[in-house]
Amino acid sequence: MKINIGKLDSCVLITQPAQFLFVTESFVGKVLGMPERQILFCPGSELFLLFLSTGGSLTKLAYYSTVQHKVARVRSFDHSGKDAEQEHEPPYEISVQEEITARLHFIKFENTYIEACLDFIKDHLVNTETKVIQATGGGAYKFKDLIEEKLRLKVDKEDVMTCLIKGCNFVLKNIPHEAFMYQKDADPEFRFQTNHPNIFPYLLVNIGSGVSIVKVETEDKFEWIGGSSIGGGTFWGLGALLTKTKKFDELLHLASKGQHTNVDMLVRDVYGGAYQTLGLSGNLIASSFGKSATADKEFSKEDMSKSLLHMISNDIGQLACLYAKLHNLDRVYFGGFFIRGHPVTMRTITYSINFFSKGEVQALFLRHEGYLGAIGAFLKGAEQDNPNQYSWGENYAGSSGLMSTSPELFPMQRARSGTFDLLEMDRLERPLVNLPLLLDPSSYIPDTVDLTDDAMARKYWLTCFEEALDGVVNRAIASQPDAIDAAERAEKFRQKYWNKLQTLRHQPFAYGTLTVRSLLETREHCLNEFNFPDPYSKVKQRENGIALKCFQRVIRSLDSLGWEERQFALVKGLLAGNVFDWGAKAVSDVLESEPQFGFEEAKRKLQERPWLVDSYGEWLQRLKGPPHKCALIFADNSGIDIILGVFPFVRELLFRGTEVILACNSGPALNDVTYNESLIVAERIAAMDPLIQSALREDKLLLVQTGSSSPCLDLSRLDKGLAVLVRERSTDLVVIEGMGRAIHTNYHAALRCESLKLAVIKNSWLADRLGGRLFSVIFKYEVPAK
Repeated sequence: MKINIGKLDSCVLITQPAQFLFVTESFVGKVLGMPERQILFCPGSELFLLFLSTGGSLTKLAYYSTVQHKVARVRSFDHSGKDAEQEHEPPYEISVQEEITARLHFIKFENTYIEACLDFIKDHLVNTETKVIQATGGGAYKFKDLIEEKLRLKVDKEDVMTCLIKGCNFVLKNIPHEAFMYQKDADPEFRFQTNHPNIFPYLLVNIGSGVSIVKVETEDKFEWIGGSSIGGGTFWGLGALLTKTKKFDELLHLASKGQHTNVDMLVRDVYGGAYQTLGLSGNLIASSFGKSATADKEFSKEDMSKSLLHMISNDIGQLACLYAKLHNLDRVYFGGFFIRGHPVTMRTITYSINFFSKGEVQALFLRHEGYLGAIGAFLKGAEQDNPNQYSWGENYAGSSGLMSTSPELFPMQRARSGTFDLLEMDRLERPLVNLPLLLDPSSYIPDTVDLTDDAMARKYWLTCFEEALDGVVNRAIASQPDAIDAAERAEKFRQKYWNKLQTLRHQPFAYGTLTVRSLLETREHCLNEFNFPDPYSKVKQRENGIALKCFQRVIRSLDSLGWEERQFALVKGLLAGNVFDWGAKAVSDVLESEPQFGFEEAKRKLQERPWLVDSYGEWLQRLKGPPHKCALIFADNSGIDIILGVFPFVRELLFRGTEVILACNSGPALNDVTYNESLIVAERIAAMDPLIQSALREDKLLLVQTGSSSPCLDLSRLDKGLAVLVRERSTDLVVIEGMGRAIHTNYHAALRCESLKLAVIKNSWLADRLGGRLFSVIFKYEVPAK
């Protein structure tokens, strides 16, 4: 067994299993001055890798653990030895199983607590025969003797810059909305960037105690091209001398309340009114701290802190701009814990970059700026497991998010010593990639409305999710009738998600761009956190069983129609099936109060033509032409939707000679059909329908998973196997159904092939905003421009 330290500025990587839960929470509470946090360590977690990233100012604690949680599994009943299936028997059985997933956690604290942290590592590691720790960076030298004394292990050293770049590449690839621009006068000030498929080349300016400037050309090709000794340590050190304030966050808090013009000499102070003849703004700083040399007065701590922060940030911004121009780079990412999401720092750096580059260079900041080295250390230390072969996703239930730009909203966030920021990332089962049919992956934005930007929509949707919370809690409890602690866990879920919603009311930018999709995904993450893997599993099981019994009758009815009449009936069936969405309150109220509400009733709910968006005439004309080679269909709900809406439509495409790829969620979300459920449904339908049976046998109908566990759809993060299949089959039609997939996301998505986006609007507010009414229809057929 071996313990490694792979690190930036002293990253400790420990590959020794250990069990610690509540002791770690109390340790964090004691050391960081924070209350216990359940989101920190999950019951059943097993620690495998631990890192200490120690720079001149701050230590980052990172650990990799396996987390045990519950998942709902479905499988066909074993009927061997039985004469026949029972009429009342459900179509499959559900079991709840334990599953192990990998998770990365990152927290930070000031170096004041380094000894306590090392004591903790020593006390809570199980026995090991390891004698060597691999380390790198300044902390590897500064704390070498301390680490060896405390842990009784020899310290070896690794490369600093490799860890830094690996970490930066990792967050840019794996965390949507990781990078953002800061615009002072915008509301909100943050403008997040979507994940670009090609992140290279770029300039990384890492601001720790000092400043490192790195040109990054590829995954493994990078070059340190410059730096400065004037960085975060300078701000902290001079700030401590000027204000007698010893805490970094307290200095930032002081600066946020200061007025630098009381200390700095401006252009207008030097030239008077004549500055206008120079073509300069009178508000430009001519000399940092210039007034302090001549003014015979005491300056406030706030003003001195603000002046100092401006001086250092301006210097870093100009230096970064010069290097970017020298190397013909237009993107500069700023990392390191000096920035801390602090508005004055970001505003000054952005202004400096814009001023000196005349707008040609873009200043970009990172939500998880301070963890680049620690993340890179993990990747370096875990290379034998090839972590780059996986995709990772941010766990919103466990990540604390960006802090408010207004210290008055949450003053303790900035005043507290060792401000506690937490990032959690879960390893996904398979790599996620772009849909190959996206017209321009670099400009693709999955979400239709940016709630960060649209205050009215944000207020509505946050209230909507708050009001729906009781129903979700009740559904979660009902899904586990035999679990004696279900109500207690559901209440914890309620509190966790409610707190997330309140955070997002004040800080809509906390996890990047706020959207309906991110609100839904956060809710799913919180449900999973408290072991509610699939609250709608019983509902889906029952509705799939009912719909399967109606399948043959629906097919007979369709087959009796003439060709043109049948095409309209198929589309109407697709739309009627999409009504059955338990995530929409208008629908769930009907389904709970009217248990007999079915397929025919749903058809009568639909808006009459002309629909709100109506391209049906163009679609019908297209059907009179040659068949498509292959259609990719993203399915939505279980039950009537998939069985009586989607499968008859699939059957018609197959009859025309079109191959079909049917893509369903990898994991559960609301009552959406999952991949495993679709396999059983397809098996049961094939037993009733020779056309479906033949298509499955001959691989003309292929069932695949999307890689998603969300009611929405991000076409830039799809299962790699699906993307490969789309290429191999020369897919030339994409069908996206459902309000979450076709309206909240992908309504404006541009594809390189024909597409159908269809949904029934089941939310009164959204219908009104789109100019329609409840149960209005969206039927959008699009053909790419030649």
